[in-house]
Amino acid sequence: MEQTALTRPQFFFTTAPLPCPYLPDRLERKIVTELTGPSSENLHETLATGGFRRSHSIAYAPACPGCKACVPVRVQVEGFILRRSLARTWKRNTDVTAHVVPARATTEQFELFNEYQRSRHSSSDMANMGFYEYSAMVEDSPIDTYLVEFRSPSSELIAVCLTDQTQDGLSAVYSFFSAKPEHAGLGNFVVLWLIERARTLALPYVYLGYWIAESPKMAYKTRFKPLEALGPDGWAVLQSDQD
Repeated sequence: MEQTALTRPQFFFTTAPLPCPYLPDRLERKIVTELTGPSSENLHETLATGGFRRSHSIAYAPACPGCKACVPVRVQVEGFILRRSLARTWKRNTDVTAHVVPARATTEQFELFNEYQRSRHSSSDMANMGFYEYSAMVEDSPIDTYLVEFRSPSSELIAVCLTDQTQDGLSAVYSFFSAKPEHAGLGNFVVLWLIERARTLALPYVYLGYWIAESPKMAYKTRFKPLEALGPDGWAVLQSDQD
């Protein structure tokens, strides 16, 4: 008699409501599932295309009752062209070098991470993370994940991007960078570098997480055109006035 191998069912859970970190007076809930086992890569591919993000070994997506503000977005690599301010950002950082390294936490990274949190997100939970929590964020991944370290001409670490690579693109899981005035524009430069790396690897997309029209913190994402958004009818180019 032919035997059929049993597969573990994939369970999805909804988190308890918490204050939304982006929009005041709203609550945030997520649907989450664990990425484990030999099929975690394939599962992550499917979920990422469906608008999920990864944190540690968990894939998650917004599930907020009565709110659809979080919109998954991705850059079309083939059609992307440098325009205006982004071209100036790229030119200003031509002396910055990028190094793809294994997803391993270092004290040098953690010092920059703390500087970034203090300057931009001092009231967030991440501002209170210790080195152990930071290490877990970087190293706990069941899929193809690496870090990109960006260094100044003097070899100073000025930006880091935790990056997932899938069959159809690169996903910027989390990035942080120097707050010093001489390093202005690094956040945009990191995205530009990912787009160029995806182009080199013949990958069609760079995933930028969620965009919220009402959140000024998310406005920068609409500068990277063509930018696709995931809606009820699938992925479609997002129309925006941003440069």
